[in-house]
Amino acid sequence: MSLKFDFSNLFEPNISGGLTDEDVKSVEEKVTSAVRNFVENTPDFAKLDRSWIDSVKSLEDWIINFDTVVVLGIGGSGLGNLALHYSLRPLNWNEMTREERNGYARVFVVDNVDPDLMSSVLDRIDPKTTLFNVISKSGSTAEVMATYSIARGILEAYGLDPREHILITTDPEKGFLRKLVKEEGFRSLEVPPGVGGRFSVLTPVGLLSAMAEGIDIDELHEGAKDAFEKSMKENILENPAAMIALTHYLYLNKGKSISVMMAYSNRMIYLMDWYRQLWAESLGKRYNLKGEEVFTGQTPVKALGATDQHSQIQLYNEGPNDKVITFLRVENFDREIVIPETGRAELSYLARKNLSELLLAEQTGTEEALRENNRPNMRVTFDRLTPYNVGQFFAYYEAATAFMGYLLEINPFDQPGVELGKKITFALMGREGYTYEIKER
Repeated sequence: MSLKFDFSNLFEPNISGGLTDEDVKSVEEKVTSAVRNFVENTPDFAKLDRSWIDSVKSLEDWIINFDTVVVLGIGGSGLGNLALHYSLRPLNWNEMTREERNGYARVFVVDNVDPDLMSSVLDRIDPKTTLFNVISKSGSTAEVMATYSIARGILEAYGLDPREHILITTDPEKGFLRKLVKEEGFRSLEVPPGVGGRFSVLTPVGLLSAMAEGIDIDELHEGAKDAFEKSMKENILENPAAMIALTHYLYLNKGKSISVMMAYSNRMIYLMDWYRQLWAESLGKRYNLKGEEVFTGQTPVKALGATDQHSQIQLYNEGPNDKVITFLRVENFDREIVIPETGRAELSYLARKNLSELLLAEQTGTEEALRENNRPNMRVTFDRLTPYNVGQFFAYYEAATAFMGYLLEINPFDQPGVELGKKITFALMGREGYTYEIKER
């Protein structure tokens, strides 16, 4: 089933001081123009090239031989894989036996150069039955180059041929990793040149690990295709992505500089992390398209229900009214637990109820409390977590990000604010051609 969107708690009269029809009409033409631009100049990430799936499936007979796939990537090269793994596989997937996994692979993602993280993954794998998927579009990302070097060193120490245990996913033409593919004969996949890392989850960047652990990547693309088609409708009431952008843009202009995403499912934790990168890196910009300083963007924050009702909701209900909150809700969970009868009258209200009933009641209660406190919020409902509707989620928010960039008159596809830190890191690590002197404190 398709995702359902409820925007009613962003508008008056549900929210005093909320959005009005006049607010919508004031930017409707600009939003329509953004949709037309999306249609006429469709970004590469929204084209869902069939070759992306075919290139991944061409490796299926090789991939099935591995018990474990370790993704070595950071940023968009890691978060998409994490989002797919956690949302579409059981939370204990990597602890299951291969038989319990129906022969599909475990998937670990090393998305940081924290030695404790890297070591904890290496402790749990057998190099002989492990594939390392090295992902870097540029082919020179320092963090990925470091973990690649470690993985290769381990394989060689075991007397294994790195070419049989390393898959490289990178730019089709340039970069160190592509050079490595050409010179040493590694198997490889391509990162489409026109797709930035944070928009790459539906390309081979995310599809390979998904296929390896038994996720239906055709269904994933079908869901995304459906959402992108709806994102091209000029009637904004039929276009959830346009409505997300329109409402968040209007609220940003009203001083709501924080976008909170609160999911009522532990399996959605990395969907929220994926959203945080997409929204922050795409829209946090110093300059607009005219070169004027604007210092724009919304700060994305994640929260987990019901856990964070006990840590963040006090602030959201009674603190600064500077947030727009999006709830993610799952109607049907893959597993269920019935709360037993204890014989105590004090607990009788819980007896014989499904645990999911309590979780969903918590979501409804939190949503209603925010409404009563005039805190704008919206809801995205998943019938259940499936490749189809997770694909929809990715596509809707990628399109919404593009629309938001158009409304803010900034480029949502670059990240100049990231580059200086990279250059300083290269200098500190002694990379040739980079110098930087740290100021004394």
